[in-house]
Amino acid sequence: MFFNMQKGLFITFEGADGSGKTTQLNNIKTFLEEKGYEVVITREPGALDIGQKIRNILLHHDGIVPDKCEMFLFLADRANHIETFIKPAIEQGKIVLCDRHTDSTIAYQGYGRGQDINLLKELNKIAVNGINPDLTLLFDVSTETAQTRVGSEKDRMESAGIEFHKKVRNGYLELQKENPNRIKLINANNSIETVFEDTKNIIIKLLQEK
Repeated sequence: MFFNMQKGLFITFEGADGSGKTTQLNNIKTFLEEKGYEVVITREPGALDIGQKIRNILLHHDGIVPDKCEMFLFLADRANHIETFIKPAIEQGKIVLCDRHTDSTIAYQGYGRGQDINLLKELNKIAVNGINPDLTLLFDVSTETAQTRVGSEKDRMESAGIEFHKKVRNGYLELQKENPNRIKLINANNSIETVFEDTKNIIIKLLQEK
């Protein structure tokens, strides 16, 4: 082990659909468990019972979901997720690996949908109630490559169109520029093995600094 943790860590995995972030999250879970850490994985939206219902609406509802409704559904899921899962796990000394979190809302609903970004940041603060990631890994891949990786069967968000997803990618890159200490950029155009090494090295550095 690198160190004995009295308090856990909160690491988020961000990027476009098709960026490979979920694959890397699972690889990092295995790596950390082999080092003796207690690790839990989760996701937004849809980690818990309430969240699963919200996720189904957000990704698979075949009717109209107005942009502001979509925004508040993500935030409601997050508020529940933080209080009932993430905060308790951190307090128990676990490492929480989360597939999407606050940055997704800024990138997708802010830059992608055109919602007020400053308002979204304030609403995110309310939803997380002081629980913020220790580290965010941003897996950046070209929009065209990401769309190819997703394949032909797309959910409601994945089907939003290439211009929407280009805005999302640009939003993520802006967030990384604003938060270079927290958000670490990883070139996800590379092979799975190369991306894993890059991801692992960033996490090792974080653990050694704690």
